[in-house]
Amino acid sequence: MRVLRLAEVREKTGLAKSTIYKYVDIGMFPRPVYLGGRAVAWIDSEVHEWLQERQVERDMRYGACLLYTSDAADDSLRV
Repeated sequence: MRVLRLAEVREKTGLAKSTIYKYVDIGMFPRPVYLGGRAVAWIDSEVHEWLQERQVERDMRYGACLLYTSDAADDSLRV
C-alpha cells in the first residue's frame, strides 16, 4: 500500500489544500490516515479511485466518445 502526503495529493488532483480539506469535511474526498503526531497521508488507491469517479461523472455528463479537436486555421470544432 502506498501513501501520499499532502503535496503529492495536491499534485495528483490539482486541488488546493483548503479544497482537499473542505471536500474531506463534507465527505466528497477520501479521509486521510493519521501517521502519528501531526502527520497525515492519503491512500493512493483511494485518491486514484476518487479521480476515476470524477472521470466517469464527466464522461456520463459529456459523453466519452466526443473528442473535439481545434483546427488552428479556422478555430472550428470537429467531432
